[in-house]
Amino acid sequence: MLDIKFLRENPEAVKENIKKKFQDEKLKLVDEVIEIDKSFREAKNKGDTLRADRNRISKEIGAFMAKKLIDDAQKAKEKVKEINDELLSLEKKEEELAAELKKRMLVIPNIIGKDVPIGKDDSENVELEKFGEPVVPDYEIPYHVDIMESFDGIDLDSARKTSGNGFYYLKGDIARLHSAVLSYARDFMIDRGFTYYVPPFMIRSDVVTGVMSFAEMENMMYKIEGEDLYLIGTSEHSMIGKFINTIIPEDEVPQALTSYSPCFRKEVGAHGIEERGVYRIHQFEKQEMVVVCKPEESDIWYDRLWQNTVDFFRSLDIPVRTLECCSGDLADLKVKSLDVEAWSPRQQKYFEVGSCSNLGDAQARRLGIRIKGKDGNYFAHTLNNTVVAPPRMLIAFLENNLNEDGSVSIPEPLRMYMGGKSKIEKK
Repeated sequence: MLDIKFLRENPEAVKENIKKKFQDEKLKLVDEVIEIDKSFREAKNKGDTLRADRNRISKEIGAFMAKKLIDDAQKAKEKVKEINDELLSLEKKEEELAAELKKRMLVIPNIIGKDVPIGKDDSENVELEKFGEPVVPDYEIPYHVDIMESFDGIDLDSARKTSGNGFYYLKGDIARLHSAVLSYARDFMIDRGFTYYVPPFMIRSDVVTGVMSFAEMENMMYKIEGEDLYLIGTSEHSMIGKFINTIIPEDEVPQALTSYSPCFRKEVGAHGIEERGVYRIHQFEKQEMVVVCKPEESDIWYDRLWQNTVDFFRSLDIPVRTLECCSGDLADLKVKSLDVEAWSPRQQKYFEVGSCSNLGDAQARRLGIRIKGKDGNYFAHTLNNTVVAPPRMLIAFLENNLNEDGSVSIPEPLRMYMGGKSKIEKK
């Protein structure tokens, strides 16, 4: 959410930002906000004047009574009652105007970074750098489910019976590999100085609206019927929510956290919740990074976060590339975002395995996350990034480590989590 003062003083800059995000239907919101804000401030100023008058007259009543000026005291009391009646109406108006103001401010997009490329959608994202040499072996790489089935490691039919499409059972060596990747990711981030968390897997609505836009919430979140609770789509939601309405001492930032959680997503509008695939699914597990820091440090942390993901995948010999997300592909709260994509030898192209985002102070404004500085309190900046999200990551892992005989090699960093195995064999 933008600073209302910034919008008030820079309406044309806010409109230009909306145009860069190709959301022209929101341009009218800027003028509406300015008008509502003007009315709100007028009502508030009048209310402040009335409250001051009421306090002054209330003091006079005591003085009149002390001097036994009963008529004057009675007139003063009647005046206080008139003010109270007027204040009651005015405060209701203030409340209504504040709600209308917030309703519009929540859907006006954040100001994007100056270096964000301008484009309508993800087809105009910009490749930045490749890490590792993509290899296409001279033998066939089967579809990822076929690879898993060759190890008797997945059961989609049973999951379809219990839960429908978009769910899965992993078993045997594939299930163990799934857990090994998450355990390695946890220790990888701990070794890089991040504090490990397992957060709540459900959050209240005030946290949901604090961490994401309403459109994202509708498309992603599962609501718990009869409760003010939602299943998280990623642990970032509850990890940022952890700081709601807090003032963090300046010497306690940055907060660099890494968290494990299951993730639950509706995937509304997703083309192809695949019946046989585990690329786009309703339930998965994830290791995440979250940082709360000073505004002047957020760009430094942004580069550190995406580099951690690149380093993680390269430690497992998986080639990756980075893509700068263009303006039209950014969620409304984001200042900038970068996707990490892994190489698929089967498809001979890269696909997304992680996303790093700098949200500036947007989430902090919504959730009331401040830093206590020497010269007063100020809003923190928040960032998040995926370390790894199996089973999607398993697609890249299995394809890039599949041998001609159908076995899969286990890179050195994972072996301690796989009972010392250097490879897994077909059943």
